[in-house]
Amino acid sequence: MVAVAQKGRALYYASDDLKNDKEIVMAAKVKLGHIEATDQFDTLKEVVIAAVAKEGHVLQYYASDELKNDKEVVMAAVAQYGDALYFASDAS
Repeated sequence: MVAVAQKGRALYYASDDLKNDKEIVMAAKVKLGHIEATDQFDTLKEVVIAAVAKEGHVLQYYASDELKNDKEVVMAAVAQYGDALYFASDAS
């Protein structure tokens, strides 16, 4: 936890168990705005909001189609990076 809180990319070197730990992945995503981890967390709204609030452009890559259609997620991304609106679904 300490390592990813200081440098989010440290998760890359973690075991699969740690890459599947929601708290650790959340800390890494908040630090970097994105991180390579298992896809299961990319559908968790709270994790995606934390990531896009740090780096709005990651909406394009790290949010599921469902979350690209979620107004709260899109607003968090756009508040950080206005052009993130281009990555939202047409319905949001």
